[in-house]
Amino acid sequence: MSRPAAPTPPPWLAHALRAQRGPVPWNAVGRGALSAGPVLLVAVLAGRTSLGVVAAIAAMLAGINDRPGSRRASVRRIGVPAFAGAVGLLVGTYAGAHVGAVLLTLLLTLVGLVAGGVSAVGPVASGAGTQLLVASAIGAGMPLPEPGWQRALAFLVGAGWLLGLRLVLPTPGSLAGDFRFDGERAAVAAVYDAVAELLDAAGTPEATARRAALTAALDHAQDALAGPRLRRYASSGAERRLHGQYAAALPLAEAATALAWAGENVSGRASEGPRRLAAAVRDNTHTGPLPAPSRSAPGLRALDDALLHAAEAFDRGKGADLHTRRRTPRSLLRTVFGAGGREYGLRVALCFGAGVGVAQALHQARWYGEHEHWYWLPATAVFLVKPDLGPLASRVLCRAAGTVLGALVFAGFAAVLPRPEGLIALVAVSGALIPVATRHFAAQTAVVTVLVLALVMVGGEPQASAGRIGETLLACAIVLIVGHLPMPGQRAGGVRARLAAAGGAAQAYLAHVLRESDVHAVGESEAPAVRDLDTHAVRDLDARGLRRSGPRLPHASGPHLLRAATGADLHAARAIAARGASVTGADSRAVRWTLRREAYRTLAEARSSIALAAAELPALARHAEGADQAADTLEQLVDTTTACAVQLDDTGRLTPEHAERLAALLDELAGHRELVGPRSPDIPLAV
Repeated sequence: MSRPAAPTPPPWLAHALRAQRGPVPWNAVGRGALSAGPVLLVAVLAGRTSLGVVAAIAAMLAGINDRPGSRRASVRRIGVPAFAGAVGLLVGTYAGAHVGAVLLTLLLTLVGLVAGGVSAVGPVASGAGTQLLVASAIGAGMPLPEPGWQRALAFLVGAGWLLGLRLVLPTPGSLAGDFRFDGERAAVAAVYDAVAELLDAAGTPEATARRAALTAALDHAQDALAGPRLRRYASSGAERRLHGQYAAALPLAEAATALAWAGENVSGRASEGPRRLAAAVRDNTHTGPLPAPSRSAPGLRALDDALLHAAEAFDRGKGADLHTRRRTPRSLLRTVFGAGGREYGLRVALCFGAGVGVAQALHQARWYGEHEHWYWLPATAVFLVKPDLGPLASRVLCRAAGTVLGALVFAGFAAVLPRPEGLIALVAVSGALIPVATRHFAAQTAVVTVLVLALVMVGGEPQASAGRIGETLLACAIVLIVGHLPMPGQRAGGVRARLAAAGGAAQAYLAHVLRESDVHAVGESEAPAVRDLDTHAVRDLDARGLRRSGPRLPHASGPHLLRAATGADLHAARAIAARGASVTGADSRAVRWTLRREAYRTLAEARSSIALAAAELPALARHAEGADQAADTLEQLVDTTTACAVQLDDTGRLTPEHAERLAALLDELAGHRELVGPRSPDIPLAV
């Protein structure tokens, strides 16, 4: 008799129980130990304890943003949110000192609306929005004797100290070679490893997962190499060589994706070349001879050509374009004021504003007892309401459990530790635990609770563990109620916006590949300029791109792709067509690789947003129903477009299989018109 299957927890509970795994980041642990604790110690010894508390809070928030990656990427990931936090602290301090409770609530609600809309732009913007709101709550709800500008300066000093540690202290990767590269080489090498794993998985059920892993590796390498520098272009020979090695992986990734799309097994010899290239990048050595794969199919011939190109790029050592997207101010504004930004902003504004109002009401009623600090409730609401950081129910459960645990642990320590030296040591230990605790939100909450309670007690606040637990539960209730209120417009706006962006990128990529087919057919000098990509032009583009192979796309596919399936507006499409029509030859391939990178990156972002939406409570999760199917169709469309590009490079024409598959996918995508939406942000053509 078979045993009954174990019950499966609902998605929102499964997400709350899930934790990230991996090795302990000892270098980040060391930076955490040297950040908030020493900063607080120096301030206490200098007689500026209150400013030391502010600086230590900034160092703690910077430590939360100190994630794995290169030094160059950490400048933006830590620095931008820190600057936003300093602005928020300045606004909150002066507003709290000069306006009444009602006006302060309205003002901070407006700040929440702005911060929420900005958070829809991306992870760094979301971190900036979080610190802007948390710091504004601290500025208004933590009265200190220093003026606002001194508090803001102390905040920047605390965050800058952690950032300085990140830039100066060596890491395991930098000790093995050039100090300047502590994550870049590993990131580029991981791309070649991912290409090899995708080739090994071709023709197996694991191919889709391996292709997604390749996208993640390419995204990580782009981010690691594209961080800020003193000069616009790579200034050292080693950095230029690393850029060239990354760029040489793009045609390999294209060929591997086409082979995986074909669904046929590839010999093990095909993956040996990418693995040797990965070892050469990782060890900063020459590639040596690369085994040539069979040239029996278009994908294999493209792979062989890409290996030859990579060997030449490794030997030449010249720099190359990173093929990153360049987001214009107009596209950023469209994201902020689009459906996703509006929904995000409204939810954050209502939760933050309600938290500020309730906290001030409790403050006026003397519910807090002996102290005047009321920042905890609105700051907690900020960490709970951010939809890009996790599902609402999961974060509420983890926040409540983590706060209770952290408050109880701190109460025990506060009863036995000497003051202030024991509490300063507790701050240092908590700072060291943050990089490990970020793997689970409940653990992170517990560590941060201990750290903050220790900080404010050093600053003179009485022990308040019980009150902090009550405020956290109030914030959880506020966020749960507001999160389920009806919102103007369609719900799941973030998911729809991400899908629209992914659809627009897929359309731009497909249109460029089909336009390249015209160049193959009639030659560069006779290729027609595409001046206006309206409904008839798209239909004609599809027909001319596929006529040589026999089957034609249905007439409805072009306009559906432009207006329904992808959500791209005519202005964006005309810009893409006008700029792409004048690019040919090697430049055309560079544009194609940029568009492919954009398509896969936006698709990965949409997948992440869909996964978070699916883990919400059923009342919220139902608004994103069907999003997974739309993303699956988009993914297949981009894979098929990549296979078409490789086929066109090889023969100049598409096979009936390619044409029929494109037609079927475009028709299937048209069925998701309601979910994807009628418009998407403008997609720039980065070259």
